[in-house]
Amino acid sequence: MDRLQSMRVFQRVIDEGGFAAAARALDMSPAVVTRLVADLEEHLGTRLLHRSTRKVSLSEAGEAYLARVRAILQDIDEADALANLHTQELAGELHVLATPVLATYLLAPMLAGFRAKYPKITLHIRVESFEEPSVEEHDVTLFAADEAYDGTIVARKIATTHGILVAAPSYMQRKGIPQTPDELVAHDCLELSGSIARHQRWHLRNETNPQETVDLNLTPVISSNHIETLIAATLDGVGITPCTVELVGPLLATGELVRVLAPWVAGQVHLYAALPSRQYLPRRTRVFLDYLTEQTALMLADAQAVCGGMSGLR
Repeated sequence: MDRLQSMRVFQRVIDEGGFAAAARALDMSPAVVTRLVADLEEHLGTRLLHRSTRKVSLSEAGEAYLARVRAILQDIDEADALANLHTQELAGELHVLATPVLATYLLAPMLAGFRAKYPKITLHIRVESFEEPSVEEHDVTLFAADEAYDGTIVARKIATTHGILVAAPSYMQRKGIPQTPDELVAHDCLELSGSIARHQRWHLRNETNPQETVDLNLTPVISSNHIETLIAATLDGVGITPCTVELVGPLLATGELVRVLAPWVAGQVHLYAALPSRQYLPRRTRVFLDYLTEQTALMLADAQAVCGGMSGLR
């Protein structure tokens, strides 16, 4: 039995959610995948997986074994990468989990540049919404949180950005331009719902005088956990929406949207990269985080310029 291969196959069965999916990912036959896992269980003298007609799940022994297998295989991959350092080329696989909005607006625009710089790093990107990130299953997990976030996971802050209020010119022509935050009560407002939103309570701060703040209790005409839906509705003139500067910067530059109530901002949003551990961080993960941080800073600088020189972006 090739024990190392069996360990890799066992890990892939869990990651892919079944024997058939793992076989496709590994370009093996399902029978070979099943045999390798069975050989591993026989070698260990314990059952690692509970099998049913619909799914596979880890036994108690399998959970403990998988945690060690992941660490061992990562160490082996890192050892292989270190052995190739003389080429000055980084190689290996990097598994990234991101929320849909960060995958679309932050991660996707930097992929071409990253691939050009590190062509031997293979990226596996999973996009899904989540309340709590499953950081143990990925090398990097990208998510956003407001200033009240107090997580216990290992995470590197990539950037801090602000929300601004935006609307379409057609809406402003129809409903008028609010001159003070209190006038928002008489306007149609849209709101992002979810873990990083303040539902029905907008906390605004004057960017030129941070001590000046306003709390508004508003009833949004539309509330959604999908930011693209809100941006599309805003473009159609439905109402006023708080949105982070990097998402709407290009639309402000073209004039499709206009900023409302400058210099008031709608809270801070922190962008994080969660990591499974601070120890033994592979070099490919480090260069990815460095590149992500660098590109995000450039993106925010461009958005800052379009939005009228907002301070506090970092």
